[in-house]
Amino acid sequence: MKRRTLKTTVPTHTVLEGGGFPVRRPAAMGSLMSPFLLLDEMGPVHWDPYSAIGAPDHPHRGFETVTYMLQGAMQHRDSAGNKGDLNPGDVQWMTAGRGIIHSELPQDEFYKTGGTTHGFQIWVNLPAKDKMMAPRYQDIPAKDIPSVRSEDGGVWANVIAGETMGVKAVIDTVIPITYLHIKMDHGSSHLQTIKSGLNGMIYVFGGTVHLEGRAVQDGQLALMTDGDEVLLEARDGDAEFLILAGPELGEPIARYGPFVMNTREEIHQAVMDYQNGTLA
Repeated sequence: MKRRTLKTTVPTHTVLEGGGFPVRRPAAMGSLMSPFLLLDEMGPVHWDPYSAIGAPDHPHRGFETVTYMLQGAMQHRDSAGNKGDLNPGDVQWMTAGRGIIHSELPQDEFYKTGGTTHGFQIWVNLPAKDKMMAPRYQDIPAKDIPSVRSEDGGVWANVIAGETMGVKAVIDTVIPITYLHIKMDHGSSHLQTIKSGLNGMIYVFGGTVHLEGRAVQDGQLALMTDGDEVLLEARDGDAEFLILAGPELGEPIARYGPFVMNTREEIHQAVMDYQNGTLA
């Protein structure tokens, strides 16, 4: 088995998204890590009563959005009449495919009472052959997301996509994706298998994790070399992070805001469809 090592680390910066909520985002994400186009850590941010904001109606075409809530309460609605709630621990895997217009806003009760919002949204690119597939939602409540703890109790994982410690995810993905939320106690270690040929990365949002002996700190995105497995250690205290992996699509990317296609002509068509009311 060939061990993966640290290729490079990417810093994050804070930007305002949607209606103006703060997210922490690795720089140059879309050009670094196929098939992942974006990784946003939403918050954590505390909202006073009647002040929470989200993302009003907006379109998507050609990729998937994956929302994972840690704290707070959101609701989504779309132009086809679909709606649902996202509470702590819930996951929504939305495949926009040929087109969706939707909103992601605070739940009514959360808006009234206020509170803390913390979570993640990643964008996963779709291969050219799947970009115009029928849209679909997978709304998975926290109770149905598999979790596992190591035999010694020092490592806990939520298995959103892929597999770890013998536990497999329940979410169906268009392309092979690994998406793991890992917590490690001080002094623990974890050997994670990641199939050779897949791009792999780790985003740390609590403490410091050592990747084959090299430190990756809170707010850093670590890109890994190729290999079959990676050794992770919590040497300096507890650590919390995401592991993401997926295939190199090797296709041209044409991107304009919420549209991700392969050519500029396809982008122009998406814009025209949106303006004409035929996107979704």
